[in-house]
Amino acid sequence: MKLKRVGSWALFLALFSTTMVACEKDEDNTNNPGTITDVVVNGASFTLLEKAVVRAELATTLATTQNLTVFAPTDEAFINAGLTEAVINSKSKEELQEVLKYHVLTSKIPASSVPAGPNAAVATFGGKNIYVTKSGANVFVNGVQVVTADVAASNGVIHVVNRVIVPPAGNIVQTAQAVPTLSYLVAAVLRADASGTSISGALSGAGPLTVFAPTNDAFIAAGYPTIASINAEDPNKLKNILLYHVIGARVYSSDLTEGAQPVTLQGGKVTITLSGGAKVKGATNTSATVIASTDITTTNGVVHVINGVLLP
Repeated sequence: MKLKRVGSWALFLALFSTTMVACEKDEDNTNNPGTITDVVVNGASFTLLEKAVVRAELATTLATTQNLTVFAPTDEAFINAGLTEAVINSKSKEELQEVLKYHVLTSKIPASSVPAGPNAAVATFGGKNIYVTKSGANVFVNGVQVVTADVAASNGVIHVVNRVIVPPAGNIVQTAQAVPTLSYLVAAVLRADASGTSISGALSGAGPLTVFAPTNDAFIAAGYPTIASINAEDPNKLKNILLYHVIGARVYSSDLTEGAQPVTLQGGKVTITLSGGAKVKGATNTSATVIASTDITTTNGVVHVINGVLLP
């Protein structure tokens, strides 16, 4: 009996010791989540982000640089942006670095420390500004909502987002010129310059501005079947119409509220509705839906593509 009791005590000590070691390991894993690169590599929803980071040769940077904040797009976000594995592999290191560095801040900012904004400018790792807003418990960056905040990493913090945040490629005019479905809008802007007011100059200025940008189909439906018909229009009429599509502030989709009536540069107001998707309505009850190409960030503001021409 005595030997058995000693054996039982030894067994208890062995089990206790093993349990304590396991607990210590679990505690170490909790307190040491790994670097930002480790979290990305081990994250089930970050496989495409991992491939982009490796392709861009940023894995070491994201593992060794201290006090970073990363807005990390999910796999779904990459796919929705057309960035499949094949597309990522076709991109150059420089192209991917430009996009990825736009998701990284050079200081550690937990959700509780995000500026209220709205749309406070914060410099990214790549040098360009992004615009952050904290609204209650929600955090937005360039109008994109953070879906999971404060994922811990040993050298910073990760905020998960469900869209890829695209860095600005130019001002509002330059951005529109690069989009084939906005060529009628560009033609209207250039024609309106003949009014004596440089609309192209205003839309290329410092801003910030927000433009509701009608597509080519929207102009066709509004009675401008060709660019030639736009060039034949009274430039003062076009100036009046175009300025009615511009707000003198940076307004992302996350800033739109039901029933809001922002004043346009034309002087009139438009009305925002959100039921069934964001829409903007003109004074003559012309209404346009903000379509998929929304929250396009430019160096001097934001562009929302709409499917109608608003009439003041």
